[in-house]
Amino acid sequence: MTFTRYAIYFAPPVEAEWTKFATNWLGWDMEAGETCAHPVIDGIDVAAVTEVPRKYGLHATMKPPFRLCDGQTVQALSEACARLAATQPPVTLNGLEIARLGRFLALRPRGDETALNALAAACVRNLDSFRAPASQAELDRRRANGLSAEQDANLVQWGYPYVMESFRFHITLSGKLDKPTLAIVQDALETQLMPLLPTPFRISDLALMGEAEDGRFHLIHRYALSG
Repeated sequence: MTFTRYAIYFAPPVEAEWTKFATNWLGWDMEAGETCAHPVIDGIDVAAVTEVPRKYGLHATMKPPFRLCDGQTVQALSEACARLAATQPPVTLNGLEIARLGRFLALRPRGDETALNALAAACVRNLDSFRAPASQAELDRRRANGLSAEQDANLVQWGYPYVMESFRFHITLSGKLDKPTLAIVQDALETQLMPLLPTPFRISDLALMGEAEDGRFHLIHRYALSG
């Protein structure tokens, strides 16, 4: 399969019950590369609620999507991911919780995020030689949303505003929702997903992802964190 962009994700372990539920919730299995049936929940149009994040799959972004720069190859990127993962230890946090980030819902970690933030920063920094520079159109589009000075500096240096000190680990569960829908969906997720969430929450590998021409992301390979 030909990919237009690549990214480094945390991709939850497929065997976990919470992963299975949340993957079906979004409706796209990025590991299998196929759609899946949404759970049926009274009063909620799950397909509509998850339409925006569906193509990305169940994930947390560690290095945001990027085009390969001239002279680089997917094989070289994969080898660099393996070298990076071999230098990084697994990360353990207290658990996960369902949180509101503005108008959308996501899973956020509980506990000290210092090691997690350091891992994300290493992904951004150590693999940046593979990233093609952002076009002026991309820069303008990001800036149209309003950025702080720090975020704009990140955009210029790393191609994305919300990295390094502006990074906030999250696993997206919905698109933007109005307040009544937000409350209804959060209640449903707290009832059905919350009891499945892991305690503690452990990140033991990184995933190289590829974006297909239809915009959907596929898992290419996992790399165990063994530092």
